[in-house]
Amino acid sequence: MSRHPDASIREFRESDLVPVQRLIQQTIEVCYSGVYPPRAVQFFKSFHGEEKIMERHRNGEMLVVEQDGEVIATGAIVGTDIFGVFVHPEFQRRGHGGTLMRQLENRGKARGCKEPELSVSLPSRGFYEGLGYEMLAGVNSQMAPRMKKGYDATYLGELKQQGCQVTLWKLTYKDGGDDTLARLALKEEKVAGFLLQ
Repeated sequence: MSRHPDASIREFRESDLVPVQRLIQQTIEVCYSGVYPPRAVQFFKSFHGEEKIMERHRNGEMLVVEQDGEVIATGAIVGTDIFGVFVHPEFQRRGHGGTLMRQLENRGKARGCKEPELSVSLPSRGFYEGLGYEMLAGVNSQMAPRMKKGYDATYLGELKQQGCQVTLWKLTYKDGGDDTLARLALKEEKVAGFLLQ
């Protein structure tokens, strides 16, 4: 068990399922609303539902951060992938997420994972960059200046292709330039493809 000044990190237990799901759902609702359209927020909530939480627990190592008996953060490493890192909005920017990420990274290293892979949402991008992760440098240099000026993400729909769940969004920039079509393909909870046009 690892200690943060006012919280502890421990292994996920099956009895944590309901509080972890509640934490994830609340965090998505608060942090993703206004960044993603309502249908995309619902997609993320479904993607991080009970079945997916238990799948991560069975196939990898899942941790929770607990404070005063309450689960305030969670995350998992499955193979080389770090998934489902969420910190309750009331406990963000207090070091819990960074401490949790270091624990997940260390567990991955202990199993031979040199560089973990991440699936990053728009609201969490700054958090991961602050930890030293780089977000597709070429894409970042092209899109970041436009995104800083403001943008709207419009959920366009979902489709199945070659065994993947494909989600489409349109990014409309406040600078008035061309829109971007974002296509994210997921297969077995892993990113199978990402395309920006």
